[in-house]
Amino acid sequence: MSSYQDTAPPAPRPGGNLLRHHDFRLLWVGETASKVGTAITTVALPMVAVNVLHAGTFAVAALSAAVWLPWLVLGLPAGAWVDRLPHRRLMIACDLVSAALLLSVPAAYALDVLTIQYLLGAAMGIGAVSVFFTTACQVLLPAVVPRDDVPEGNAKLQGSESTAQLVGPSLGGLLAQWFGAVFGLLLDGASFLVSAVCLARMRPTGKPGDEPGKAPGPPQPRSSSLAQEIATGLRFLFTNPYLRPLTLYTAVANLAAGGFEAIIVLFLLRDVGATPGAVGIMIGVTSAGGLLGALVTTRFARRFGTARGTLISEFVAMPFALLIPLTTHGYGLALFLVGGLVINAGTVVSSILTMGFRQTYCPPELLGRVTSASRFLAFGTLPVGAFLAGIVASSMSTRSAIWISCITLALSGLILLASPLRKCRDFPTETARYVA
Repeated sequence: MSSYQDTAPPAPRPGGNLLRHHDFRLLWVGETASKVGTAITTVALPMVAVNVLHAGTFAVAALSAAVWLPWLVLGLPAGAWVDRLPHRRLMIACDLVSAALLLSVPAAYALDVLTIQYLLGAAMGIGAVSVFFTTACQVLLPAVVPRDDVPEGNAKLQGSESTAQLVGPSLGGLLAQWFGAVFGLLLDGASFLVSAVCLARMRPTGKPGDEPGKAPGPPQPRSSSLAQEIATGLRFLFTNPYLRPLTLYTAVANLAAGGFEAIIVLFLLRDVGATPGAVGIMIGVTSAGGLLGALVTTRFARRFGTARGTLISEFVAMPFALLIPLTTHGYGLALFLVGGLVINAGTVVSSILTMGFRQTYCPPELLGRVTSASRFLAFGTLPVGAFLAGIVASSMSTRSAIWISCITLALSGLILLASPLRKCRDFPTETARYVA
């Protein structure tokens, strides 16, 4: 069974402490470089399918789904494996594999053997590696920085991700227009190499070869099986009155977001009539909302509380999704920009608050499994949403699929009203106790 304690939130710490933290700086720089490249790929990969391979609507949606599909297969065991493996070295290996997969696409194009099947396979491989990398990163941060600095660390990482989302799609769209969509994938592959170098330069704790957050010396033997460890993480997640509704809400919101992201480039290119460069710039501009959200999260949480701030950010921002299906050419593009800006701002605020809560609330020995279990449910709905959007867009229209996705996103916050969060100002601040 589980028992939980709620206490008053700690006094806010002054910002800027982590800028002097050697390992965090390297983690931050490496993550930023990787996110810029990944943001380029979110635009470049669909454009390779549309403009180079002349893929159909469903194939483009399937390409987006392929990136997230591994979460349905690997999401649960990944957490147990991450809890067993050295986090930093695992992330370095993931970076190198991702770089190789991305660089293979331009090579296949140069050799005239690039097909939509090859592109789908590469996307699925990148997604599989991402399952382990993102889970390990979530576990590594609270092991690298002091507990009280975890919110600041999350805010900085989220801020750099939002900056990458601002710069990357714009750069990807312009590169696609000037040099061809395939060229952008070269930059993404290089960005993963930069991330690997930064992680390799971190200073492990304990003896040489040990990882941050891991006790020095050889790993301790496990008394439980992989299945038992996965079940423990799931039991903790689903019996927790705070984590359960947050996970269910994220799963539904991502179902809608998966459909939206799978066909938005297609929608803007074919239905709205925007150029590749304009598509990249517009997607990049909307990501400025995420940067704004990262900048105001700390003050927002102090003013309204962490739990209440999460609810406010979702209920205010998500209805703006209904502006996006109304997007037309010319001045009508402003509807997409406004809707995307507000949605991204609200999403980043709630993501930072809930991410920091999970990292400090979960018992450290369960964090990898709880993180992967929650992301299995949250990210596992992304490929489902992408496939459904592809079916709707193929049988009806792309704009109809956008409408369905955005209405679902606008209503998804109602799940949080049925949870204890509606009565809380702040999330619990002490680590929960768990007894199997």
